[in-house]
Amino acid sequence: MTDICECPVTLPDATAVAHWNGVIHGLLSHGTQTPVHLGRLMDAVPEFAMGHAARGLFCLMTGRAEVLPAAHDALKAARAAQAGQEITAREAGWIDALAHWLDGSPTAAIAAAEAVLRRWPSDTVTAKLSHGVRFMIGDSAGMRRSVERVMDAHGPDHACRGYLMGCHAFTLEETGDYARAEAVGLEGLTHAHDDAWGLHAVAHVHDMTARPDEGIALIEGNVDAWSGSNNFRYHVWWHKALLHMDRGEIDLALGLYDAQIRADKTDDYRDISNATSLLMRLELEGMDVGKRWEELADFSENRVEDGCLVFADLHYLLALTGAQRGDAQEAMAARFARDAAKSGEMPAKVEDPGLAALAGLNAFSEGRYDAAFSQLKAARPAMPTIGGSHAQRDVFERMTIDAGLRAGRYDATEAILKDRVALRGGTYDRFAATRLDRLNRARAIPAQ
Repeated sequence: MTDICECPVTLPDATAVAHWNGVIHGLLSHGTQTPVHLGRLMDAVPEFAMGHAARGLFCLMTGRAEVLPAAHDALKAARAAQAGQEITAREAGWIDALAHWLDGSPTAAIAAAEAVLRRWPSDTVTAKLSHGVRFMIGDSAGMRRSVERVMDAHGPDHACRGYLMGCHAFTLEETGDYARAEAVGLEGLTHAHDDAWGLHAVAHVHDMTARPDEGIALIEGNVDAWSGSNNFRYHVWWHKALLHMDRGEIDLALGLYDAQIRADKTDDYRDISNATSLLMRLELEGMDVGKRWEELADFSENRVEDGCLVFADLHYLLALTGAQRGDAQEAMAARFARDAAKSGEMPAKVEDPGLAALAGLNAFSEGRYDAAFSQLKAARPAMPTIGGSHAQRDVFERMTIDAGLRAGRYDATEAILKDRVALRGGTYDRFAATRLDRLNRARAIPAQ
């Protein structure tokens, strides 16, 4: 039997395949029914090895330490199912990917997914798996190569073509091809109307090219693409808040924070990163955000020992510094030091850029701006390796620039500001324009 990716699947009947297709569609569209379909499928076909592997991989994508036992249990169940029957190489590849990631090598997990794609380039869900893991380790160039290798296998009649185009649009944006990213993303939406990822890729383009009016219109004009998605919809609201900030509407951005972005007080690291990075941006613009740091810090204190992703850890730290949780900050610094001394792919990211970034954020919170600038500047070259997007990591870039301005490090700050503008295709957003003005005023240069 074959699924909507036109790939073989070891399932007994059309009902089981329909549930698996529901899992695939849910993953591609960031839908709410993904776990429902997977649960029903595994209840009906408990020997489906790929389903167990999918459950384990989905656990790891949450970036939470407490799900690691469940992921190990899923791997054990997948291998037991594999031993009891003949399964496809595709399904075995997912089991290998889970095993490698649990062994601390996400790059080996990616390699296992890519091996599947070489044999079945029409396999959109495996392409999305590779895409997702690469996103978490900051491999934007690899994301683009991966998608472009399989694009030809997703012709006009492929059921998942639009979703792969959304992935392609995001990779184009993250590698600086903004015009093409916008065109591909918009075309993808004509094939997959509920592709929240593809729509958000185009919103990234508007953010990176300082076109907030168009970005807000895009989001408001395509509500059906993202309003019904899982917690990813909070991230789309976050993008809308950033676009409003670029128009100088910081009160409106704070309103979106309360009404949408933190309407549900979840502790998913992606939701915490949305919230903490927006609050920090607002504070950099002089806004008093009141006690909003407190609930984020309560969640973040429980994550001090997680150590799954440096990206997540640094956003937890923003909450801890915002709420002045000194003991928790010290505990996280101690854990970073322990993790950095270990071997492996993820400890290497803790060592660089994690240690310098953590020291810089702590120094910034204490008003030690010269030290903050030095540490954050040292972390900059390797910051893409912590994962996330340019837009997400931009909070750290903004803090670096503001630390340099406050410390009087004008020449070095100007160089970073120019790098940031160049990354955005030479466009000046509101942040860049205001900081250039501050830099010129500090140097007693007349306004341009």
